Amino acid sequence: MSSQVTRQFWRYTIPTVAAMLVNGLYQVVDGIFIGRYVGADGLAGINVAWPLIGTILGLGMLVGVGTGALASIKQGENNTPQAKRILVTGLILLVLISPVIAVSLHFLADDFLRLQGAQGRVFDLGWQYVSILIYSCVFSLGSIAVPFLLRNDNSPNLATLLMVIGAIANILFDYLFIAWLGWELQGAAIATALAQMMVTVLGVCYFFSSRATLKISLCDLRIEWPIVPQIAAIGTSSFFMYAYGSMMVALHNGLFASYGSPVLIGAYAILGYIVTVYYLTAEGVANGMQPLVSYNHGAGNQQNIRTLLRVAMTTSVVLGVLFVVVLNAFPYQFVSIFNSEDQALLDGAVMGIRLHMFALFLDGFLVVAGAYYQAINKGSKAMFVTIGNMLIQLPFLYIMPKIWGVTGIWLAFPLSNIALSCVVGWMLWKDVKRTLLYKPVAA
Repeated sequence: MSSQVTRQFWRYTIPTVAAMLVNGLYQVVDGIFIGRYVGADGLAGINVAWPLIGTILGLGMLVGVGTGALASIKQGENNTPQAKRILVTGLILLVLISPVIAVSLHFLADDFLRLQGAQGRVFDLGWQYVSILIYSCVFSLGSIAVPFLLRNDNSPNLATLLMVIGAIANILFDYLFIAWLGWELQGAAIATALAQMMVTVLGVCYFFSSRATLKISLCDLRIEWPIVPQIAAIGTSSFFMYAYGSMMVALHNGLFASYGSPVLIGAYAILGYIVTVYYLTAEGVANGMQPLVSYNHGAGNQQNIRTLLRVAMTTSVVLGVLFVVVLNAFPYQFVSIFNSEDQALLDGAVMGIRLHMFALFLDGFLVVAGAYYQAINKGSKAMFVTIGNMLIQLPFLYIMPKIWGVTGIWLAFPLSNIALSCVVGWMLWKDVKRTLLYKPVAA
């Protein structure tokens, strides 16, 4: 049985990791074009816009993960009609929150950019991106939520295919709008919006087709409000994972503006793009695990759950260690992908790789731990992992720059990650040990 569960894990995880990496190309390709055709100011501009982008993606994750996990649990309980109602409620929820996001961006975005120290050209470039995001946020939400729903509908390969289509489109549009037409960050935003629209529309159409396990029709399109808090309870920690990342980017931007210069904000942006490759890999491993853990939780198969957790955790951490080793062996080669001419930008980014990313593999550990608690419907513990990551980093970011300046800013993240991982590791060990000794009780 263990080998069968492991094969299932890889059947879900390989296309899921591929989908997440392809999804990451939206961001990384933008970064490459911006770094090469707009320069350090462009990288700084996209980085001050990123906290807003990340918050929107986090809301998409909330709905996608919450809806997908809850629907999978109901399918594991052989309650297909309720699983379909959950799916429909999640899709409608994406549409309902879009205008709220758009209005908030319209009135608050410029102040938020200035709070991060954005001035002059950096502010103008950041606003170029946000001005398009106001109108395209529904597709940003859908592009990250819909693939989760496809994977939970037993179609992980289709989810990957849609992400590949979107990524290829994004690359072509980036070349057209940034390199050829010279539209700078406005062009990057339009390119991403068009690619995300393709993924969202095609993914939603799938659920109206005969291929869908949870096939829906127009007469099914009504929201069931009692389901919304259940979706939120499971998915909220995913939102806070993105919100935490967004908040940390904003804080780092402000600190680099105070203790350094806009060039360091650009260097930090390059690190963000590089980290995306590993972070999305770890997230793909966690998301590949999630539907299977949710299903086995609904079916009461605890041994399968332990096997899935062990394989996912080992995979994520080992890949993280390899990623850190390769980065430190070839730092300039990685950084020069984004810009090979600005020496100050290159040196700042390499310093960041040395100081900021040596404990990056612990992010993979925390992502898998949070996804495990989500999948077994223990939203409070998943929330602890995510909020703990945010809260424990704040004192490090407050104290260390005062002592070591820019070096302290770079070191705050890895040191806080080590501290939190010790606490989460102890909590996870106790919970897994308890399931070995006693019959688990559903949350």
